[in-house]
Amino acid sequence: MASLIAPSKHSPIEDAEALQRAVKGWGADEKAIIAILGHRNGTQRTQIRQAYYDLYQEDLIKRLESELSGDFERAMYRWILEPAEREALLANIAMKNANMNYHVIVEISCVSSPDELFVVRRAYHDRYKRSMEEDVATNTTGHLRQLLVGLVSSFRYGGSEVNARLAQSEADILHEAIKNKNHNHEEVIRILTTRSKTQLVATFNCYRHDHGIAITKKLLDEGSDDFHKALRIAISCINDHKKYYEKVLRSAMETVGIDEDALTRVIVTRAEKDMEDIKKVFYKRNTVHLEHAVAGKTSGDYKKFLLTLMAKEE
Repeated sequence: MASLIAPSKHSPIEDAEALQRAVKGWGADEKAIIAILGHRNGTQRTQIRQAYYDLYQEDLIKRLESELSGDFERAMYRWILEPAEREALLANIAMKNANMNYHVIVEISCVSSPDELFVVRRAYHDRYKRSMEEDVATNTTGHLRQLLVGLVSSFRYGGSEVNARLAQSEADILHEAIKNKNHNHEEVIRILTTRSKTQLVATFNCYRHDHGIAITKKLLDEGSDDFHKALRIAISCINDHKKYYEKVLRSAMETVGIDEDALTRVIVTRAEKDMEDIKKVFYKRNTVHLEHAVAGKTSGDYKKFLLTLMAKEE
């Protein structure tokens, strides 16, 4: 259930006209922009973009890019995009980073449903004229490349069936691979990139039951290189992505200053999906409401916009 409350009745043309007034002249009316776009769902935002173009022969996104600035502009830009476009953009930005943000690639691959991931890959084709797998492979090497390309190109079974015997045998395979210092990486990669999420959760539960420790914690003991980090993120995202996102948000606000990119990414991408659940997990873990934590670490229009997306305006 999404936290965002969008009006059931809205006129894309009226919204487009109001946005044009908000960006016309000297300086933008950020409050008006947030009041409109911060309360429109994905379908409505797409309709507004089209109406704006039909009325003014101008791309609304490009106009807002020129009128807004800083973290607020980046958050608004990501918000206006359709979900698959947004994920494609985030993946591309992650790979352009000097130190590739592979965790973003893992998030997109492991949190998205099989159909959602397929649409993201198609959006990546359309936007960058290359495949997502191609760019992942170009920017990585070794076992990390094998894992990430496997995750990105996976089209998992999306059903709820579980093979208990298979879960037990593959939990044993994972245990042996982790215990063996040479690591049977290929088997670990095969299991994580091909099995359904439901099947993998059963496998992770078997591992915990048999060995008295979560597989992510065991991996933490075994290595801190990029491959092991990516494995832990993949398992965390598959096992319980809401807990994973809570940790991302907490870490983003625990740094000196804040990690605005991570904060924006999680709030913008989850606002229409499961932000209410993530907020509950955050409160349970930190005994402070996520909205209060965000409000204390941000300021200005960026703060107002994030709180609007979390349906908590101040």
